[in-house]
Amino acid sequence: MSSALPDDDLSGLAEAVAAAFSSAGPLARADAGFSARLPQLEMAEGVSQAIEGRKALVVEAGTGVGKTFAYLVPVLLSGRRALVSTATKNLQDQLFFRDLPRLRDALALPASIALLKGRASYLCRHRLGQAREGALLSDRMAVRALARIEQWGQATTSGDMGELEGLDERSEIIPLVTSTRENCLGSECPEYHNCHVMKARREAMAADIVVVNHHLFFADLSLKDSGVAELLPTVDIAVFDEAHQMVEAGVQFLGQNLGTGQVLDFSRDLLAAGLQHARGMAPWADLAGTCDLAARQLRLSAAEGAGDVRAIIKRRWEEVVADGALQAPLEELAAALKQAATVLQDHLGAAPDFSRLQGRAMELAAQAARFQMRAADDRVRWVDLTPHQARLIESPLDIRAMMTEQRAAGSRAWVFTSATLGDDEGLSWFCEAAGLEDADKLRLGSPFDYPANARVYVPPRFPAPNESAHLVMVGRAAAHCAAALGGRTFVLTTTLRALGIAAEAMKTELASLGADLELLVQGQAPKRTLLARFAQGRSVLLGSHSFWEGIDVPGDALQCVIIDKLPFPPPNDPLVEARVRHLKAQGRDAFADYFVAEAAIALKQGAGRLIRTESDKGLLVICDTRLLHARYGARLLQALPPMAPLKSGEQALAWLRELA
Repeated sequence: MSSALPDDDLSGLAEAVAAAFSSAGPLARADAGFSARLPQLEMAEGVSQAIEGRKALVVEAGTGVGKTFAYLVPVLLSGRRALVSTATKNLQDQLFFRDLPRLRDALALPASIALLKGRASYLCRHRLGQAREGALLSDRMAVRALARIEQWGQATTSGDMGELEGLDERSEIIPLVTSTRENCLGSECPEYHNCHVMKARREAMAADIVVVNHHLFFADLSLKDSGVAELLPTVDIAVFDEAHQMVEAGVQFLGQNLGTGQVLDFSRDLLAAGLQHARGMAPWADLAGTCDLAARQLRLSAAEGAGDVRAIIKRRWEEVVADGALQAPLEELAAALKQAATVLQDHLGAAPDFSRLQGRAMELAAQAARFQMRAADDRVRWVDLTPHQARLIESPLDIRAMMTEQRAAGSRAWVFTSATLGDDEGLSWFCEAAGLEDADKLRLGSPFDYPANARVYVPPRFPAPNESAHLVMVGRAAAHCAAALGGRTFVLTTTLRALGIAAEAMKTELASLGADLELLVQGQAPKRTLLARFAQGRSVLLGSHSFWEGIDVPGDALQCVIIDKLPFPPPNDPLVEARVRHLKAQGRDAFADYFVAEAAIALKQGAGRLIRTESDKGLLVICDTRLLHARYGARLLQALPPMAPLKSGEQALAWLRELA
């Protein structure tokens, strides 16, 4: 039986961890199929040393190392209080419901664990009651969804909306029955003592190990909300899994933003609260309508010259504010919000909702004023535009300052790990952006036999990515690979536009080959549905962006991954432009230090979809001849796992037929 170490002594941690992973240890006894791998033991030893010395450790651990156990076992055996952050809610659930209980039981430890998500993940009983009484729902599906939530709400103990299977994350009902920092009534809420968010936070403060996600971590620290910001000072160990996603998550939440959708939500809540608690005592409809109109005018001004907006697009700040285009709409919005706040001031005693609404109005008005002024030199602004709203965003370029501040605030161990953190020994791509150059580094390759089981092919005679024929040829090449395998093929594109063109070309070519395969294209159905259908066989999955990572299809179900071109960051992205300017100001080579480094990370992520277990076999095809001819091509190929290279299309198809 294992036990945690005494409170005042960590000197035996490395030995306890080695014993846990041994062939006669508790993990092997709990699972007959368990066997520790050398890279896993190396990582566990590194984590143990970081915990013992209260140091920072950055670990790049290739696919199959078993990094989850490699950090959880030392954390559990240390007996120290820990926070574990990962990239998504799904991974949170996996850690909380599967990995941690399994290890805790195997090690026979009494550690308590808690799961903490953002407010929007929990049912708000107060807002559910409001929605039941006054929500204007768009159709019968929405009415049914609300009824289903009501029924589930009577039985749930956690209030975690993730328990509701089949509920679309984009459902209009979710914002109506969950709270935000802005509309939460706090201790004045009539349901405060039954609040699921507060219950989750109380459990987190009492637990030995708390599982959060990166978005919540940065959002809470940025807003000084009472979740992670309250929790972090009390932990001895902070672990960040899937750490390659930390920087973008941090940048997203450490900045400032003003969304027209926030104002529309405020207008709706203002009208509902006014009519419910103080009907006839103020012109609520006029106040809400003025704010609503100002928000819509701001959206129109931000979209001027952008053409038909069908998806999210990023617009450069300089482009949007040319000729003072946003000045008047921002002034009108600030005035409308201040007027609403003034009226609310006169009715604060009528209901707790009014105090919260007034705070929201003043905060939104302050943001409208902020975006009328010039941004600081170390920050970048842009506008995220969608068909329904505009978000004005001001952001830092990285998370260096914030992480440096947090590390200096207390003595604790920090562990950052992922399969992709850089393409050099110093893991510069991640460490520079996170201010971790002084951390200990550990690079551990995958234990899988890539040379024997995987092949990589770069077609030597292929149209360049900027030629019109390129995407058509990608689709045709993918069709031949899929036909040889009988499906089992995954096509990754760098843009959504490329996705449609490649899919159409593939469909035509498959028909000419007489291959009866189903094409599953991102956007046709929810991601989970597409993956379930793909796993059933005789199909091809085509995806962009969100499909480059987090897809785990082990075994024979996926044996060919095709990438349309090298995944360089878009040069006209405002954040990319600002980072390039910053590097150039330092006298550095922005292309080598930023563009190639980013492409290497993304390429490793995409290629990582292919080999997921020791017995997997497959082919990676990268349809970009720059890998063969450009000066940076060798660096990018070297960033990939050591797959055996193929020289011709005939060899590639022969390998696929062998697998089939």
